[in-house]
Formats: sequence, structure tokens, C-alpha cells
Amino acid sequence: MAKYKIAWLPGDGIGIDVMNAARHVLDKLALDAEYIHGDIGWEFWIKEGNALPDRTIQILKNTDAALFGAITSKPKDEAARELLPELQNKGFEYFSPIVKLRQLFNLRTNLRPCKAYPGNPLNYKENIDLVVFRENTEGLYAGVEFHPLPQAVFDVLLANNNKMKSFKDVPLTEIALSTRIMTKTGCTNIVNEAFMYAKKYGYKSVTLVEKPNVLRETGGLMTRCARDVAKNYPGIDLWETNIDAMCMWLVKNPETYGVLVAENMFGDIISDLAAQLVGGLGFASSGNIGDNYAVFEPTHGSAPKYAGMNKVNPLAMLLAAKLMLDYLGEKDKADRLESAVAAVIKEGQTRTYDMGGKNTTMEMAEAVACKL
Repeated sequence: MAKYKIAWLPGDGIGIDVMNAARHVLDKLALDAEYIHGDIGWEFWIKEGNALPDRTIQILKNTDAALFGAITSKPKDEAARELLPELQNKGFEYFSPIVKLRQLFNLRTNLRPCKAYPGNPLNYKENIDLVVFRENTEGLYAGVEFHPLPQAVFDVLLANNNKMKSFKDVPLTEIALSTRIMTKTGCTNIVNEAFMYAKKYGYKSVTLVEKPNVLRETGGLMTRCARDVAKNYPGIDLWETNIDAMCMWLVKNPETYGVLVAENMFGDIISDLAAQLVGGLGFASSGNIGDNYAVFEPTHGSAPKYAGMNKVNPLAMLLAAKLMLDYLGEKDKADRLESAVAAVIKEGQTRTYDMGGKNTTMEMAEAVACKL
């Protein structure tokens, strides 16, 4: 019997290609695992009206962790038009499977390392070592939205906030509302995770990325929670910066920063920016981590135009597998995998198109496997 059960979720588009590459490397590492395939992605939305079938959720409930490739995602109206004819106008509504997984399994911590490996021709600077902690279940991405705005919701808002008066003459059918819901528990947890990581790996500061001067209530709550948490970590400085300024400073002086922490949307923004500083999304991995389960994925999308071409860079996927190995307690295998990735990048003999080379997805995976 295998030591681990891993939910295997290729998804669609290039997710299938990079997951094939990851399997090649994990097999070379001889990870003692059973990989259990789960259906997820656009194909199942079209055929079943559900991009995350219940049978897949059951697989995750009976595994130790999940490795996830990528999925196609489209706006609600466009997604509805692509359903099979017999499913049209039956009340099916598209939702992001990865967002649903984060909420269903309370994968509240999104960990996104962005490291400049020596030899990468795409590095902005050589000495960048950023780690973004993004709150994963709250904020603007919690999915509490309205369009058109219900009268009852408008009435409650109007009764509690005078600023709503400026919208009282606008037809409710012309108003869309997204809510930014943040809790003290959610804010405290993500900041604490960031400080714990900084302490474990020797970072001297944690930078809170917010906008409390404009988003006074939600941003203010996050800032107060961060200051309270920081008191428990003497020797690690808490830096506070606005999201817009942070984007500027990351471009100007990325080597100044180490651990960054933010709510859901702001964390999404700065982690993509940080990824570009170290070569782009082909090098950007992430872990969605909760108290009892975790899903690991590259942060790139499904890139349908490259699907099946065996062309794209699999290193983000391999680094996501490295994060999974860390989570499982397989530190030696995790370190060996990262060292192999770093060696291939440094030598520069094998490069996919984004790095200026002509090697395939699987050739890159084979080069990493050989270093193991």
C-alpha cells in the first residue's frame, strides 16, 4: 500500500501537458504515492454543468493532498452559452473550481514563492527571493456579488451608509455590487502564517500590502490585526505599504523585500507582479493550504492555444510539486527537486520557448529528472 494518496487533477489546456511532466519527475524521485485521477475543468462544465463534479470532491476527501494543473475559465454569460443544448437555461451557473476548492476545504493560506534562480535569462534581478502570503477565502474573491442589486440589499445599505444616497436614483438593474468581506480571524491567521514563515526561514521583515487610507474598514481591520500579530515576533519588522506603492517598489527594489502578506485580491495582484520579476508565470508555483488539506498548482492559466503542443514551461508545475513534497514532510525529496530545477536553469542547455529556447515541455522535465 502506497504511503500517500495524491489527488491528480490535470484539468484542461496546458494543465494536462505540465502534469504529465510532473508525473515523469515524481516517478524519478520514487515518491511512494498512489495518484488518483479526478475530473475537473471546462469539459465537465460543458457536458455536466459542473466544472468540479461531486465525485472529484469525494476523491479529495480521501487523499492526503492534491496536485492541480490548470483549467479554462470564462465569464458567466459566455460560459452559459457553451453548455450542451440540453443543459441550456436549466439554472446551471459557472463558478471557478479552484475558488470552490479553496472555500470548501478552507484552504485559507495561499503560499506563492518567487525566487530568481541564477542563470535564468528572464530574471529582472538575480537576488530576488520573495514569498507572498495571500488570504485565500475572503475579501473580494469570496463571491458575494449581486447584479441586478436586490431592493432589500439596497434598502439595508441605504439605511446604514449615507454614501448610498448618491445611487438612489440609479435603476437597480444598472447596479452591480461586489462585497469585500474580511474577518478578524481570517486577517490574523494569514498574517500569523507569514510571520511564522519569516521566523522559520530567517527573513527580517514582513510587509503588509493593503489600502487602509481608502478601504478604511476592511483595510483598517487587516492593519490592526497585523500590528497585533507582530507583537509576538520580536526581531521581525512589520512594514506597511499601500498596494499601488508596493507595485512600484517591487519593480524598483524587489531585493529589499522578503515575505509579503495581503488579502485575497491584493495578494493575487502582487504575486503575479513578483512572478514576472523572476521570469514569468512559467516559474510561479503556489500552495493552497488549510489545516487538514492542501492543493498545489502553478499559477499560470490553461493557455488553450498551446494545449497538447508539449511546448510550455513545466517548471512552475515542478516547483508546485516541490511545495507538495514539503507539505508531506518529504524534505529531502523537495530539496533534491528544487536543486535539480536550479541546476537545469543555471546550465541553460535546456530551455522552453519562453526562455528563448526550443525544447519541449517533456524535454525540460527529462532534464530535471536526469539531475535527480
